[in-house]
Amino acid sequence: MQIRVLFFGVLKDLVGRSSETLELPEGARLQAALTHYANQVPRFQAILPSLALSVNQEYSGPDRPLQAGDEVGLLPPVSGGSEDAKPAASVRIVRDPISTQAEADRLKLPHDGAAVIFEGVVRDNTRGRRTLYLDYEAYEPMALKQMQELADKARTQFAIRDIALVHRLGRLEIGETSVLIVVASAHRGPAFDACRWIIDTLKKTVPIWKKEYFEDGAVWADGEPFPKEIARPAGTDGVQPAS
Repeated sequence: MQIRVLFFGVLKDLVGRSSETLELPEGARLQAALTHYANQVPRFQAILPSLALSVNQEYSGPDRPLQAGDEVGLLPPVSGGSEDAKPAASVRIVRDPISTQAEADRLKLPHDGAAVIFEGVVRDNTRGRRTLYLDYEAYEPMALKQMQELADKARTQFAIRDIALVHRLGRLEIGETSVLIVVASAHRGPAFDACRWIIDTLKKTVPIWKKEYFEDGAVWADGEPFPKEIARPAGTDGVQPAS
C-alpha cells in the first residue's frame, strides 16, 4: 500500500524534500515508516525522540495501523531545530511565571539596535468590577501552531531579526504577566510595528481563552470577532465568539 509522508522544519533539510509517497506492506503500523527513515536518512535516529507524529492531521502513536492513502506527518518541535540552523522564533506556552528580563537577555544580540517588549499584565478590575484572578486555557497544539505562524510572518513582513512569544496558561494573579512579546531588530520602527501587529492578531486568531474571577462570580471574557478569512459554521455571521 502507498501512504503520503510529510516533512516539516529541520526534517525537510534532512530528507531533502517536503513530501513523498512511501510503499509499505498492507496492515503496517506507523512504526514501519519510522524504521524506514531511520535506516535511510542520516541523523533521523537522533532527532526521532523529539518528533510528534500525525496521521490524517491527528496526533498518533507509533502503533497506529495505517491504511492506503493515509497522510503521515513527521513533526519536529514547534520552536526546535539544530544548533547550527538559523535560529527560529522562540514560541512557547508555559504554566510557570514568565521572566521578561530572562527572555529579553536571551534574545538580544550585540548587533541589535532595538528590543521592543510588550507584556500583557493581569489588572485588578474589569468594567468597574474588582478582579480576583484570571484563568487561561488553550487548544494547545493549535495555539502553538498559530503563534509560530504569527512569529514567522512577522519576521518576514517587518524585516526584524527575531521574536520571543510566550503565553501563560492556568491561574494568574493580579500583576502577573499573561503574554510576553520581545522583538529584536536593527531599527526601532519595524520592532514597534511588529510587536503591535503580533499582539493585535494573536488576540483575534490564537485559540486561547480567559476566565475572569470576581468577588461576585466568574465569566469567560468576551473576545474579538474572528477575522473574515477564518471559516465559521453557516449562519453565524455577526455572532461574536467568546475567547
